[in-house]
Amino acid sequence: MNLPNALTIARIFLVPVVVTVLLATKNPEARTLWGASLFLAAALTDMLDGYLARRRGQVTTLGRLLDPIADKLLISSALIALVWRHTAPAWMVVVIIGREFAVSGLRGIAAHEGFSIDVSRMGKGKMVMQVAAVVGLILGEKYHGWVEVTAEALLWAVVFFALVSMGQYFREFWKKLGDRVRLHEDRRIRVLERREQRAAERRELERLREFEKLHQQGTGNISPPPE
Repeated sequence: MNLPNALTIARIFLVPVVVTVLLATKNPEARTLWGASLFLAAALTDMLDGYLARRRGQVTTLGRLLDPIADKLLISSALIALVWRHTAPAWMVVVIIGREFAVSGLRGIAAHEGFSIDVSRMGKGKMVMQVAAVVGLILGEKYHGWVEVTAEALLWAVVFFALVSMGQYFREFWKKLGDRVRLHEDRRIRVLERREQRAAERRELERLREFEKLHQQGTGNISPPPE
């Protein structure tokens, strides 16, 4: 296993640790300090594993599969824990997590149909805002004031960009699916045309054979001239 994949797996294993700290730590200062630190450390591995994979030429299929799963687990678990602590509005978290499920579903269907949906730039920026919003919400439990206000504003921005980027994914999905359907239809029409052409050629060949057969029969009925 290479280093980028090891960092991705480490991020997955940090998820239950972050949730445990946020939900089980009674000391507010320890919860804020360790919760924000561990979550931020896990989020930084997301940037680090991608950077190392590209720099070292170690981009693997396993890494491509695990990386988005690790991101979704980390963000979703932290947000659900914050909802449990009444720090994040439940409806916002439902929108954010629902968007992740919807986009994952689209990508699964796209892969089954034989094409892929590229990650949008807005989707990449949304991940950065999600990390900042979660860290701000964790710190806002203790520091309040401008930290809490900034975190709430970031969470609103995350919801907005989540909906907009989901619209972009759906638009690209339907466009590529439509192109795929048209391609299949064009192939089907070409196959039918070739079949019709071959059938016409066979009918013409049979007609020529029948004509030649009748011609030979007519020639055979003529008696040879007497000597």
